[in-house]
Amino acid sequence: MAEIYEVEEGFDHAFFAGTSCAFGVFDGVHAGHRYLLAQACETAGRSGGKSVALTFDIDPDEAFHPDRLKKLMTNGERLAMLASTGVDAVAVLPFTPAFAALSPEAFLEATFDGTAPAYLHVGCDFRFGARAAGTVGELEAWGAGAGCAVAAHDLKSADGAPVTATRIRLLLAEGDIGEANRLLERPYFMTGTVEPGRGEGADLGFRTANLAVPDQLRPLGDGVYAAYAHVDGARYKAAVNVGVAATFADRATATCEVHLLDFAGDLYGKPVKVEFLHWLRPMRKFDDVDELIATVKGNIQWVRENL
Repeated sequence: MAEIYEVEEGFDHAFFAGTSCAFGVFDGVHAGHRYLLAQACETAGRSGGKSVALTFDIDPDEAFHPDRLKKLMTNGERLAMLASTGVDAVAVLPFTPAFAALSPEAFLEATFDGTAPAYLHVGCDFRFGARAAGTVGELEAWGAGAGCAVAAHDLKSADGAPVTATRIRLLLAEGDIGEANRLLERPYFMTGTVEPGRGEGADLGFRTANLAVPDQLRPLGDGVYAAYAHVDGARYKAAVNVGVAATFADRATATCEVHLLDFAGDLYGKPVKVEFLHWLRPMRKFDDVDELIATVKGNIQWVRENL
């Protein structure tokens, strides 16, 4: 596991001397990001320097577009996953209002303080500085003068389409969990703390854990999914409702409700990680409770037999 460094006041920028850096936000740490990080590891291996994932403490869109942002993971999860990708270090820039207002030239000066890395790997659409004014061309020109080899990579999947966090968010919004997971190279997961729910599940014979998940961390479209739930170090098969339960829409708010198969115990207040594997059906309104119960039991049986 790589060490995580905060690039703040007092940080010794000599840290960057001879390094190979992959620079990006890395929300989701998806297949395109992993390719970029692998390139940094490859040039570091050839040059004898360290490989570094260079990123921000927050997603810049948290500052600019917080109302419409749908993140693939928390900032803590993102940094921890970056640290587990095989790089030697993760360097974290504080994305403050002052930092966000820097011109492209000042942005690079504040980031590296005169000590450029040996290699800098970015996506071909990388932008930097105030109003995202800095281009890859400007970055390459800066690198030529600073002794830094800048490599801009085309991050595409086998189908030729770009692998981006935006593409994955759109797939998740459509419930296409299979394609999203392919681009993530892992199951999409959501984490939350269990809080008291509406109670209908227990009344109908199948208890559910109601996860408190901030709206900004919920890109997944409404529906019923097959998943694995992780709690207290154990993994359980799970059937998961995401969104508003239409049958109880008069008193429901959007939720993530998880039925853990073969779990006995109290989950209130505990953190649960849910890995989504299959979309089962859309949320729908049932004509009567018996139809609802039969459908949910069928979903649970599918999960039991197929995961």
